[in-house]
Amino acid sequence: MSSLVAMRLPRLCFIPVWLLLVCVALNSARAANSAVIHSGVAWFDQHGNTVSARGAGIVKDGERYYLFGEFKQDRGNAFSGFSCYSSADLVNWKFERLVLPMQPDGRAGPDRVGERPKVLKCPTTGEYVLFFHSDDARYKDPAVAYATSPTIDGEYTFRGPLLFDGQPIKKWDMSVFQDDDGAGYLVTHSGNLFKLARDYKSVVTQVVRDMTKGHESPAIFKRHGLYYWLGSGLTAWERNDNDYYTATSLAGPWTHRGHFAPTGSLTWNSQTTFVLPIVGDKTTTWMFLGDRWAHPYQNSAATYVWQPLAFDAAGNLSLPQFHSAWQIDLRSGQWLPIAVAAEGKLLELSALGNRLRHSPEWTTHTDQAGFTDLRADAKDASLSFTFTGTRVGLHSVARPDGGFGRVEIKDAHGKIVVSTIIETYCLYAEASLKFLSPSLPRGTYTVTVTPLGERFFWQAKTRTYGSNGNFVSVQKVLIVD
Repeated sequence: MSSLVAMRLPRLCFIPVWLLLVCVALNSARAANSAVIHSGVAWFDQHGNTVSARGAGIVKDGERYYLFGEFKQDRGNAFSGFSCYSSADLVNWKFERLVLPMQPDGRAGPDRVGERPKVLKCPTTGEYVLFFHSDDARYKDPAVAYATSPTIDGEYTFRGPLLFDGQPIKKWDMSVFQDDDGAGYLVTHSGNLFKLARDYKSVVTQVVRDMTKGHESPAIFKRHGLYYWLGSGLTAWERNDNDYYTATSLAGPWTHRGHFAPTGSLTWNSQTTFVLPIVGDKTTTWMFLGDRWAHPYQNSAATYVWQPLAFDAAGNLSLPQFHSAWQIDLRSGQWLPIAVAAEGKLLELSALGNRLRHSPEWTTHTDQAGFTDLRADAKDASLSFTFTGTRVGLHSVARPDGGFGRVEIKDAHGKIVVSTIIETYCLYAEASLKFLSPSLPRGTYTVTVTPLGERFFWQAKTRTYGSNGNFVSVQKVLIVD
């Protein structure tokens, strides 16, 4: 049996007593300080727009979490600003502003690239400093740049490239790390680590040089005195099996530990961007933040993979399984998995009866992994159903021939209340929630799914990545009353 097929089989194991106690405690306290995090679906802000924060990082400031990321547009990769969202629960995100809008000219101006924004609060100045990768449209002019603000959610002032010995740091994928003593560090692709000056506005020394070959989308965090360095291979927008290193000192030596998600899972179809410690009064959960890119629909269809990391007694890191939904108690720091069906009724399509209608292009398909669904690739082929409730989700099968589809929800008066794009592409067959609507006033709605006749595609320097088809899949429907 191949490892990819084996990943879909249920895992039978004895549940430790401590985990049962955690589950009981969390269920009994399912309250304002608890949140259910969904991965692999678009999220919506207070205006009903998709949360657009790719290559993101999170800063907890006071009682709120601030999410900074690339504010993407569909159909283009040009810099259009860095977004800031805030949340009290890591689930309901309020759009604050573009904290660094596109500038009139220069490194953050028109027809430029701006990626992987990360923010640190400088303990010596009290300023907030935003670091990012600046480049031209052909990725031939890389440099790490920065901007500053006196407040975390204010508009940041662009300051130019971050200098080391008077010269820009000509690297692309990057992140930042703040150690327990307040010292700040810049980490870049190919295993480079730089120590920031006390005001975080320049680099004073290079701590690690060219530790790895390639290895982009880096992220460093510290747990129980051990440093972890995560990153991905070089496959453009395509997903791959990310790996990690550990060291007892930032200067190294760094030891390669291999993949932290099951080999072949492609890091559960995502790429590392950040690790957030969620510190509670009982424990700390380290949350992996990954991007599920969806070129060219990076605004509408790209999603987030946020998962709780696991550690054994020796400190080895893993993401042993994918949780489509999981609950975190922000007060205690404890988490537990949540079955999607626990949030509402997860229905087979046959249970919809005559509420389900579709054009002939939608046909039943069963693949070699044993997944059965309805799917179509003809542009504008229509599948629709009605439901009564407050929220609806689509459970789909992603495959190597998956493409993009539009999801529209209309109310009883025919008004479109939700319109977005989903993707059902993965290099291996996997079934999970692919769409979850925002909460709606309770009523009767019509959901329509139509293929766009387009697919994930990217032409890199040496090869082409992406799907070999345009199929859109619907397998089950989640209805929340």
